[in-house]
Amino acid sequence: MSKKYRVGVIGTGNIFKTAHLKTWLEHPDTEIVALCDVLPDRVQAIAKEANVTDVYTDYREVIRRSDIDLIDICTPNKFHSVISVAALEAGKHVFCEKPDAINPQEAQRMADAAKRSGKLLMVMRNNRFSSAAQYLKRYIDEGHMGEIYTGRCGWIRRRGIPGKGGWFTTKELSGGGPLIDLGVHFIDLSMWLMGNPKPVAVSGAVYTKFAHNELSDSIHSTSGDKQAGGTYDVEDLATGFIRFDNGATLQIEFSWASNIGEEMNFIEFRGTKSGASLKRGELALFSEAAGQLTDIKPQLHKQKAPPQHGENIKHFIDCVAGRAEPIIRPEHGVDMINILCAIYESAECGREVRL
Repeated sequence: MSKKYRVGVIGTGNIFKTAHLKTWLEHPDTEIVALCDVLPDRVQAIAKEANVTDVYTDYREVIRRSDIDLIDICTPNKFHSVISVAALEAGKHVFCEKPDAINPQEAQRMADAAKRSGKLLMVMRNNRFSSAAQYLKRYIDEGHMGEIYTGRCGWIRRRGIPGKGGWFTTKELSGGGPLIDLGVHFIDLSMWLMGNPKPVAVSGAVYTKFAHNELSDSIHSTSGDKQAGGTYDVEDLATGFIRFDNGATLQIEFSWASNIGEEMNFIEFRGTKSGASLKRGELALFSEAAGQLTDIKPQLHKQKAPPQHGENIKHFIDCVAGRAEPIIRPEHGVDMINILCAIYESAECGREVRL
Protein backbone atom coordinates (compact mmCIF):
# COMPACT_ATOMS: atom_id res chain seq x y z
CA MET A 1 0.00 0.00 0.00
CA SER A 2 1.39 3.42 -0.97
CA LYS A 3 2.15 6.08 1.61
CA LYS A 4 -0.59 8.59 2.42
CA TYR A 5 1.01 12.03 2.20
CA ARG A 6 -0.36 14.60 4.64
CA VAL A 7 -0.92 18.00 3.04
CA GLY A 8 -0.94 21.47 4.57
CA VAL A 9 -2.48 24.22 2.43
CA ILE A 10 -1.50 27.88 2.77
CA GLY A 11 -3.89 30.20 0.93
CA THR A 12 -7.46 29.06 0.27
CA GLY A 13 -8.68 31.63 -2.25
CA ASN A 14 -10.18 31.13 -5.70
CA ILE A 15 -7.23 29.38 -7.36
CA PHE A 16 -7.03 26.79 -4.58
CA LYS A 17 -10.76 26.20 -4.52
CA THR A 18 -11.20 25.89 -8.29
CA ALA A 19 -7.92 24.30 -9.42
CA HIS A 20 -6.22 22.52 -6.48
CA LEU A 21 -8.77 21.29 -3.96
CA LYS A 22 -10.45 18.55 -5.99
CA THR A 23 -7.18 16.80 -6.85
CA TRP A 24 -5.88 16.77 -3.27
CA LEU A 25 -9.21 15.42 -2.01
CA GLU A 26 -9.59 12.71 -4.64
CA HIS A 27 -5.99 11.50 -4.95
CA PRO A 28 -5.54 8.14 -3.18
CA ASP A 29 -2.08 9.11 -1.90
CA THR A 30 -2.95 12.44 -0.23
CA GLU A 31 -4.94 13.76 2.70
CA ILE A 32 -5.44 17.44 3.55
CA VAL A 33 -4.84 17.81 7.30
CA ALA A 34 -4.43 21.59 7.70
CA LEU A 35 -5.74 24.71 5.99
CA CYS A 36 -4.44 28.26 6.46
CA ASP A 37 -5.63 31.66 5.26
CA VAL A 38 -5.37 35.19 6.63
CA LEU A 39 -9.16 35.48 6.19
CA PRO A 40 -10.78 33.33 8.94
CA ASP A 41 -14.20 33.15 7.27
CA ARG A 42 -12.74 31.94 4.00
CA VAL A 43 -10.59 29.20 5.52
CA GLN A 44 -13.49 28.03 7.70
CA ALA A 45 -15.72 27.74 4.64
CA ILE A 46 -13.14 25.68 2.75
CA ALA A 47 -12.51 23.53 5.84
CA LYS A 48 -16.18 22.66 6.01
CA GLU A 49 -16.26 21.78 2.31
CA ALA A 50 -13.10 19.67 2.57
CA ASN A 51 -14.00 18.10 5.94
CA VAL A 52 -10.78 19.39 7.54
CA THR A 53 -10.78 20.24 11.23
CA ASP A 54 -7.41 22.01 11.67
CA VAL A 55 -7.47 25.61 10.43
CA TYR A 56 -4.96 28.43 10.92
CA THR A 57 -4.40 32.08 10.04
CA ASP A 58 -0.58 31.96 10.50
CA TYR A 59 1.30 29.83 7.95
CA ARG A 60 4.19 29.29 10.37
CA GLU A 61 1.97 27.14 12.56
CA VAL A 62 1.29 24.83 9.63
CA ILE A 63 4.96 24.57 8.68
CA ARG A 64 5.95 23.75 12.27
CA ARG A 65 3.80 20.62 12.29
CA SER A 66 6.04 17.57 12.09
CA ASP A 67 3.24 15.36 10.75
CA ILE A 68 2.86 17.30 7.48
CA ASP A 69 4.71 16.03 4.40
CA LEU A 70 3.61 18.41 1.64
CA ILE A 71 2.84 22.13 1.56
CA ASP A 72 0.61 23.65 -1.13
CA ILE A 73 1.02 27.44 -1.47
CA CYS A 74 -1.76 29.54 -3.06
CA THR A 75 -1.07 32.98 -1.58
CA PRO A 76 -0.48 36.33 -3.32
CA ASN A 77 2.76 36.26 -5.32
CA LYS A 78 4.84 38.24 -2.83
CA PHE A 79 4.67 35.45 -0.27
CA HIS A 80 5.50 32.49 -2.54
CA SER A 81 9.24 32.61 -1.91
CA VAL A 82 9.28 33.29 1.84
CA ILE A 83 6.77 30.50 2.56
CA SER A 84 8.46 28.08 0.14
CA VAL A 85 11.88 28.62 1.70
CA ALA A 86 10.51 28.24 5.23
CA ALA A 87 8.67 25.04 4.31
CA LEU A 88 11.67 23.51 2.54
CA GLU A 89 13.92 24.33 5.48
CA ALA A 90 11.38 22.61 7.74
CA GLY A 91 11.73 19.43 5.67
CA LYS A 92 8.54 19.67 3.62
CA HIS A 93 8.05 19.07 -0.08
CA VAL A 94 6.55 22.19 -1.68
CA PHE A 95 4.05 22.72 -4.46
CA CYS A 96 3.50 26.41 -5.21
CA GLU A 97 1.23 28.39 -7.49
CA LYS A 98 2.87 30.45 -10.21
CA PRO A 99 4.77 32.72 -10.49
CA ASP A 100 7.75 31.36 -8.59
CA ALA A 101 8.59 34.75 -7.04
CA ILE A 102 8.43 38.47 -7.77
CA ASN A 103 12.15 38.98 -8.38
CA PRO A 104 15.15 36.85 -9.46
CA GLN A 105 16.80 36.95 -6.04
CA GLU A 106 13.78 35.34 -4.38
CA ALA A 107 13.48 32.72 -7.13
CA GLN A 108 17.14 31.81 -6.61
CA ARG A 109 16.60 31.59 -2.83
CA MET A 110 13.84 29.06 -3.48
CA ALA A 111 16.04 26.97 -5.78
CA ASP A 112 18.92 27.07 -3.28
CA ALA A 113 16.64 26.05 -0.40
CA ALA A 114 15.33 23.10 -2.40
CA LYS A 115 18.87 21.95 -3.18
CA ARG A 116 19.98 22.25 0.46
CA SER A 117 16.94 20.49 1.84
CA GLY A 118 16.83 17.63 -0.64
CA LYS A 119 13.07 18.15 -0.84
CA LEU A 120 11.05 18.64 -3.99
CA LEU A 121 10.04 22.16 -5.03
CA MET A 122 7.63 22.42 -7.94
CA VAL A 123 5.83 25.53 -9.18
CA MET A 124 2.60 25.26 -11.17
CA ARG A 125 3.12 24.99 -14.93
CA ASN A 126 -0.26 23.49 -15.75
CA ASN A 127 -0.23 24.25 -19.48
CA ARG A 128 2.49 21.65 -20.04
CA PHE A 129 -0.10 18.99 -19.19
CA SER A 130 -2.76 19.68 -21.82
CA SER A 131 -3.23 16.92 -24.40
CA ALA A 132 -2.19 19.32 -27.18
CA ALA A 133 1.02 20.36 -25.41
CA GLN A 134 1.92 16.77 -24.58
CA TYR A 135 1.41 15.73 -28.21
CA LEU A 136 3.37 18.71 -29.57
CA LYS A 137 6.25 18.00 -27.18
CA ARG A 138 6.52 14.43 -28.47
CA TYR A 139 6.16 15.61 -32.09
CA ILE A 140 9.05 18.06 -31.58
CA ASP A 141 11.23 15.61 -29.63
CA GLU A 142 10.82 13.04 -32.41
CA GLY A 143 12.34 15.57 -34.80
CA HIS A 144 9.30 16.31 -36.96
CA MET A 145 9.71 20.09 -36.71
CA GLY A 146 13.43 20.18 -37.33
CA GLU A 147 15.08 23.29 -35.87
CA ILE A 148 12.65 25.65 -34.16
CA TYR A 149 14.28 28.96 -34.89
CA THR A 150 11.59 31.46 -33.91
CA GLY A 151 8.09 31.71 -32.48
CA ARG A 152 5.57 33.87 -30.73
CA CYS A 153 3.21 33.41 -27.83
CA GLY A 154 0.63 35.36 -25.89
CA TRP A 155 -2.53 35.56 -23.88
CA ILE A 156 -4.55 38.64 -24.77
CA ARG A 157 -7.85 39.77 -23.30
CA ARG A 158 -10.33 42.43 -24.31
CA ARG A 159 -11.46 43.22 -20.75
CA GLY A 160 -10.30 40.75 -18.12
CA ILE A 161 -8.52 42.52 -15.26
CA PRO A 162 -8.48 40.21 -12.20
CA GLY A 163 -9.09 41.44 -8.67
CA LYS A 164 -9.00 45.10 -9.65
CA GLY A 165 -7.80 47.25 -6.75
CA GLY A 166 -6.64 44.19 -4.80
CA TRP A 167 -3.36 42.29 -4.68
CA PHE A 168 -3.42 41.39 -8.39
CA THR A 169 -3.09 45.06 -9.38
CA THR A 170 -0.75 46.05 -6.53
CA LYS A 171 2.85 45.65 -7.72
CA GLU A 172 4.29 45.23 -4.23
CA LEU A 173 2.18 42.09 -3.79
CA SER A 174 1.96 40.75 -7.36
CA GLY A 175 5.25 41.80 -8.94
CA GLY A 176 3.43 43.14 -12.00
CA GLY A 177 0.39 42.79 -14.23
CA PRO A 178 -0.39 40.40 -17.10
CA LEU A 179 3.28 39.81 -17.91
CA ILE A 180 3.92 38.04 -14.59
CA ASP A 181 0.35 36.73 -14.26
CA LEU A 182 -0.17 35.30 -17.76
CA GLY A 183 3.31 35.46 -19.29
CA VAL A 184 4.66 32.83 -16.94
CA HIS A 185 2.22 30.33 -18.51
CA PHE A 186 2.97 30.64 -22.19
CA ILE A 187 6.59 31.75 -22.09
CA ASP A 188 7.25 28.65 -19.99
CA LEU A 189 5.27 26.41 -22.33
CA SER A 190 7.10 27.82 -25.34
CA MET A 191 10.52 27.35 -23.77
CA TRP A 192 9.71 23.81 -22.62
CA LEU A 193 8.55 22.84 -26.10
CA MET A 194 11.71 24.41 -27.56
CA GLY A 195 13.91 22.31 -25.26
CA ASN A 196 14.49 24.88 -22.50
CA PRO A 197 17.10 27.06 -24.22
CA LYS A 198 18.83 29.59 -21.96
CA PRO A 199 17.61 33.19 -22.33
CA VAL A 200 20.43 35.66 -23.00
CA ALA A 201 18.68 38.98 -23.74
CA VAL A 202 15.24 40.58 -23.73
CA SER A 203 13.58 43.75 -24.95
CA GLY A 204 10.13 44.89 -23.91
CA ALA A 205 7.51 47.58 -23.43
CA VAL A 206 4.59 47.82 -21.00
CA TYR A 207 1.46 49.98 -21.02
CA THR A 208 -1.18 51.00 -18.46
CA LYS A 209 -4.27 52.31 -20.28
CA PHE A 210 -7.29 50.74 -18.53
CA ALA A 211 -6.82 51.54 -14.84
CA HIS A 212 -10.11 53.48 -14.78
CA ASN A 213 -12.12 51.22 -17.07
CA GLU A 214 -14.73 49.09 -15.29
CA LEU A 215 -15.99 47.03 -18.25
CA SER A 216 -15.33 43.27 -18.30
CA ASP A 217 -16.10 40.44 -20.72
CA SER A 218 -13.93 37.65 -19.28
CA ILE A 219 -14.59 35.16 -16.51
CA HIS A 220 -11.02 35.88 -15.40
CA SER A 221 -12.07 39.34 -14.25
CA THR A 222 -13.88 37.60 -11.37
CA SER A 223 -10.61 36.21 -9.98
CA GLY A 224 -9.02 37.74 -6.90
CA ASP A 225 -10.50 40.07 -4.32
CA LYS A 226 -11.58 43.36 -5.88
CA GLN A 227 -11.31 46.56 -3.87
CA ALA A 228 -13.19 49.65 -4.97
CA GLY A 229 -10.79 52.58 -5.18
CA GLY A 230 -7.83 50.27 -4.52
CA THR A 231 -4.33 50.25 -6.01
CA TYR A 232 -3.64 49.87 -9.74
CA ASP A 233 0.07 50.41 -10.32
CA VAL A 234 0.81 47.59 -12.79
CA GLU A 235 0.67 47.29 -16.58
CA ASP A 236 -2.36 46.01 -18.43
CA LEU A 237 -0.41 45.10 -21.60
CA ALA A 238 3.16 43.95 -22.20
CA THR A 239 5.03 43.13 -25.37
CA GLY A 240 8.54 41.80 -25.76
CA PHE A 241 11.23 39.85 -27.54
CA ILE A 242 13.46 37.13 -26.06
CA ARG A 243 16.78 35.90 -27.47
CA PHE A 244 18.15 32.45 -26.53
CA ASP A 245 21.65 31.03 -26.45
CA ASN A 246 20.99 28.78 -29.46
CA GLY A 247 20.00 31.71 -31.70
CA ALA A 248 16.25 31.12 -31.41
CA THR A 249 13.89 33.98 -30.59
CA LEU A 250 10.41 34.40 -29.12
CA GLN A 251 7.96 37.30 -29.50
CA ILE A 252 5.49 37.80 -26.64
CA GLU A 253 2.29 39.74 -25.93
CA PHE A 254 0.21 39.55 -22.75
CA SER A 255 -2.70 41.73 -21.74
CA TRP A 256 -5.57 41.98 -19.30
CA ALA A 257 -7.26 44.66 -21.38
CA SER A 258 -6.89 45.99 -24.92
CA ASN A 259 -9.15 46.77 -27.85
CA ILE A 260 -9.11 43.44 -29.68
CA GLY A 261 -11.82 41.22 -31.12
CA GLU A 262 -11.81 38.53 -28.45
CA GLU A 263 -9.73 36.86 -25.75
CA MET A 264 -7.17 34.37 -27.04
CA ASN A 265 -4.09 32.46 -25.93
CA PHE A 266 -1.66 31.12 -28.49
CA ILE A 267 1.73 29.70 -29.37
CA GLU A 268 3.19 29.62 -32.88
CA PHE A 269 6.50 28.03 -33.93
CA ARG A 270 8.48 28.19 -37.15
CA GLY A 271 10.59 25.08 -37.72
CA THR A 272 12.74 24.00 -40.63
CA LYS A 273 10.61 20.88 -41.22
CA SER A 274 7.21 22.16 -40.07
CA GLY A 275 5.41 24.86 -38.16
CA ALA A 276 2.90 24.66 -35.34
CA SER A 277 -0.05 26.71 -34.10
CA LEU A 278 -1.67 26.12 -30.71
CA LYS A 279 -4.62 28.47 -30.22
CA ARG A 280 -7.23 28.07 -27.48
CA GLY A 281 -6.08 24.47 -27.07
CA GLU A 282 -6.48 23.61 -30.78
CA LEU A 283 -3.31 22.30 -32.41
CA ALA A 284 -2.46 22.53 -36.12
CA LEU A 285 0.79 21.57 -37.88
CA PHE A 286 2.00 22.93 -41.21
CA SER A 287 4.51 21.04 -43.34
CA GLU A 288 5.01 19.50 -46.80
CA ALA A 289 4.95 15.96 -48.17
CA ALA A 290 5.11 14.35 -51.63
CA GLY A 291 5.71 17.72 -53.23
CA GLN A 292 2.71 19.41 -51.63
CA LEU A 293 2.09 21.66 -48.64
CA THR A 294 0.19 19.86 -45.88
CA ASP A 295 -1.92 20.88 -42.89
CA ILE A 296 -2.28 18.37 -40.05
CA LYS A 297 -4.80 18.50 -37.20
CA PRO A 298 -4.11 15.71 -34.68
CA GLN A 299 -7.16 13.92 -33.23
CA LEU A 300 -6.51 14.60 -29.54
CA HIS A 301 -8.66 13.40 -26.66
CA LYS A 302 -10.84 16.10 -25.15
CA GLN A 303 -10.15 17.28 -21.61
CA LYS A 304 -12.61 18.76 -19.18
CA ALA A 305 -11.58 22.21 -17.90
CA PRO A 306 -9.56 22.91 -15.88
CA PRO A 307 -7.73 19.58 -16.36
CA GLN A 308 -4.12 20.62 -16.44
CA HIS A 309 -3.87 21.93 -12.87
CA GLY A 310 -4.85 18.55 -11.50
CA GLU A 311 -2.47 16.74 -13.83
CA ASN A 312 0.36 19.00 -12.67
CA ILE A 313 -0.41 18.21 -9.01
CA LYS A 314 -0.58 14.48 -9.80
CA HIS A 315 2.85 14.75 -11.44
CA PHE A 316 4.19 16.41 -8.28
CA ILE A 317 2.83 13.57 -6.14
CA ASP A 318 4.33 10.97 -8.48
CA CYS A 319 7.70 12.71 -8.21
CA VAL A 320 7.55 12.85 -4.40
CA ALA A 321 6.69 9.14 -4.38
CA GLY A 322 9.60 8.34 -6.71
CA ARG A 323 7.36 7.18 -9.56
CA ALA A 324 8.43 9.95 -11.97
CA GLU A 325 11.20 12.45 -12.67
CA PRO A 326 10.22 16.14 -12.45
CA ILE A 327 9.68 17.87 -15.78
CA ILE A 328 9.40 21.19 -13.90
CA ARG A 329 12.54 22.14 -12.01
CA PRO A 330 13.55 25.12 -9.83
CA GLU A 331 16.06 26.35 -12.41
CA HIS A 332 13.19 26.81 -14.87
CA GLY A 333 11.65 29.20 -12.38
CA VAL A 334 14.88 31.15 -11.97
CA ASP A 335 15.14 31.60 -15.75
CA MET A 336 11.47 32.62 -15.94
CA ILE A 337 11.65 35.31 -13.27
CA ASN A 338 14.90 36.60 -14.76
CA ILE A 339 13.12 37.01 -18.10
CA LEU A 340 10.03 38.71 -16.68
CA CYS A 341 11.93 41.17 -14.50
CA ALA A 342 14.36 41.98 -17.31
CA ILE A 343 11.41 42.81 -19.59
CA TYR A 344 10.14 45.24 -16.94
CA GLU A 345 13.67 46.70 -16.72
CA SER A 346 13.86 47.01 -20.50
CA ALA A 347 10.51 48.78 -20.60
CA GLU A 348 11.75 51.27 -18.02
CA CYS A 349 15.16 51.99 -19.55
CA GLY A 350 14.10 51.73 -23.21
CA ARG A 351 16.77 49.30 -24.39
CA GLU A 352 17.63 45.62 -24.59
CA VAL A 353 18.72 43.99 -21.34
CA ARG A 354 21.32 41.22 -21.29
CA LEU A 355 20.82 38.34 -18.86
